[in-house]
Amino acid sequence: MSTTSDIIVVTNRKGGTGKTTTAVNLAAEFAAGGERVLLLDLDTQGHCALGLGVRVESGRPTVHSVLQGQGALDEALLKTGWEGLDLVPADPDFQHGMMPDDDRVLARALQESSIAARYDRILIDSPPSLDALLFNALAVAHWALIPFVPHPLAGEGVRQLARVFFRVAMQSNADLRLLGLLPVMLDPRIGQHRKVCDQVAAQFGRERLLGGIRSDIKLAESFAAGRPIRDYAPRSRANQDYQAVFAAMRGRLAAG
Repeated sequence: MSTTSDIIVVTNRKGGTGKTTTAVNLAAEFAAGGERVLLLDLDTQGHCALGLGVRVESGRPTVHSVLQGQGALDEALLKTGWEGLDLVPADPDFQHGMMPDDDRVLARALQESSIAARYDRILIDSPPSLDALLFNALAVAHWALIPFVPHPLAGEGVRQLARVFFRVAMQSNADLRLLGLLPVMLDPRIGQHRKVCDQVAAQFGRERLLGGIRSDIKLAESFAAGRPIRDYAPRSRANQDYQAVFAAMRGRLAAG
């Protein structure tokens, strides 16, 4: 394990669950609170850079090149436009079969570069896949946050990921804990949304279900503008929701 105080992986095996949007906006929230924050983008779509308005030049080091043994993490660091928030970008050309069959590559890369000691918080945006990238993220994390769309198929995806989560926690990372399950694109007026949230709460415990992020076009607009929602639309309901979720998360993190 790394020596950093908290490493949070934002993960879901299903795509389209607001995973990257959540990772970007929570990273910005931690940084706005005065913490030194690093966002690691393991998802080869590379959308964390887009959400933070960071231009990644072709051929520069990425987290995926580091995981293949090409350089160190500190060589791949990029500053963002937000004080205290740095990014290690993804490589959109990375093919998942290129990853070594080793769940500890990321942990060693963090230790060898001493990056873990330079940040108060590290967030990992994991890929929506069951492969070595996901296992590397889970193997190094202290906490897992699982965003999900309250749809029956998404509920099944949460259950599948939970099995992977508990397997890693039992076999290779005893420090891994579930930070919470976060419904996104939520409309409390829709009965199906309420039903799926109730099912998730019944399986994992009501206390693990975070308040939820309501549907808001401002989130898509902020991402396209390359700005976190707290900066782009501070009065939006999406920002209100993320602020409430952030406050609940901080309480859980402080309690350990």
